[in-house]
Amino acid sequence: MQALVIGSGGREHALAWKLLQSPQITRVYCAPGNGGTQQMPRCQSVALAATDIEGLVRFATVQGIRLTVVGPELPLVEGIVDAFQAAGLPIFGPSRAAAQLEGSKLWAKQLMQEAGIPTAPAAGFADLSEALAYLDSRTPSGKGSYPVVIKKDGLAAGKGVTVAHSREEAVQALEAALAKPGERVLIEEFLAGQEVSVLALTDGQTCLPLLPAQDYKRLGDGDTGPNTGGMGAHAPADHLVTPQLLARIQAQVLDPTLQALQRRGIRYQGVIYAGLMIAPNGDPYVLEYNCRFGDPEAQVILPLLENPLDEVLLACIEGRLADLQLKWKPGYAACVVMAAPGYPDSYERGIPITGLEAAAATGALVFHAGTRQVGKQLLSDGGRVLCLTGQGATLAEALRQAYAAVEQVQFPKAHYRSDIGSRALGPAVRRGVVPAS
Repeated sequence: MQALVIGSGGREHALAWKLLQSPQITRVYCAPGNGGTQQMPRCQSVALAATDIEGLVRFATVQGIRLTVVGPELPLVEGIVDAFQAAGLPIFGPSRAAAQLEGSKLWAKQLMQEAGIPTAPAAGFADLSEALAYLDSRTPSGKGSYPVVIKKDGLAAGKGVTVAHSREEAVQALEAALAKPGERVLIEEFLAGQEVSVLALTDGQTCLPLLPAQDYKRLGDGDTGPNTGGMGAHAPADHLVTPQLLARIQAQVLDPTLQALQRRGIRYQGVIYAGLMIAPNGDPYVLEYNCRFGDPEAQVILPLLENPLDEVLLACIEGRLADLQLKWKPGYAACVVMAAPGYPDSYERGIPITGLEAAAATGALVFHAGTRQVGKQLLSDGGRVLCLTGQGATLAEALRQAYAAVEQVQFPKAHYRSDIGSRALGPAVRRGVVPAS
């Protein structure tokens, strides 16, 4: 069976890598892929953009593709699943209507409020003066309370959220979010606690949660600096999400989300990604939804999955998820992202990269996020460039393997966090020392 993976990042490299482990998969095409997918046996890059829906439908039809997996959110929001289904092509991902769960933060917040799903109080605005008036009206003093969360409606590649610690910061975020006609913004109460990602597979009727993962979104150590698409992750996040809490998340978040979509006449098939805040008292609250595999969460969840990925995804597409039991390898996975200098703002491209064979010799998995191959030379071609994933019987072992791989990579001026895992293992990791198991 031939499969098609749409996208060009580390998540898509991980998806292609996992699909190729299945005995049923003969070849994987990646559109457009990257320098890493190009190097894998039985994997071929296709010069089609992830948003070229017409071209991708034509390619899948001519090539006889029996499974397509959509990595990034933009083609989902633009209706690629609807187009593939209309052409009779099996595709994993939500329809355009269902992808509003990520495509519009206001739409998702309204759905949560209607369904009684635990989430922060919030209000949406399209007018700057009304937003500023609300900002100041949130306390009797008329000065508001801080921090407050400003969320730009619509897709923002994981970087559309500002935690404003002052009125000045909040005003700047609101002005930026409402700079163009038709734009909208969400002003949300700040929630304290630890963030965790719980991704679930669904065929529209059944919801199966994957291993909980913890993502490190801020650019710098100690959760400092701007938000990014993710600088590292580890799974399972069992230091925070116990089996009891996961059952509660399914009962209070995942199942009610699916039921709320059903009430709106929407069949959601694909991944429901709940970005959660676990409050100090242990209560879960939804911060946001995504409608696809996370990046870098996929790079730590997929290596631990024992089931062939094609069987799992086809069970979702064909409505057979209730008959499937997910199986997981024992142990942990942890990844560290190496980013280009300047990321997440303006960043350099075309930086030579070497040392990847030595990195792989540590036992770590080397997923390419933003690379391209020019002749025999591998060059950086994105903000997040590489994702090094380690595995081990303990989280500490997995982290040691990941960081050992990072040390082998020659990538001038690369930026990475040295404290991935610190929320689970403590402040010693922030000093660059992974505690002994």
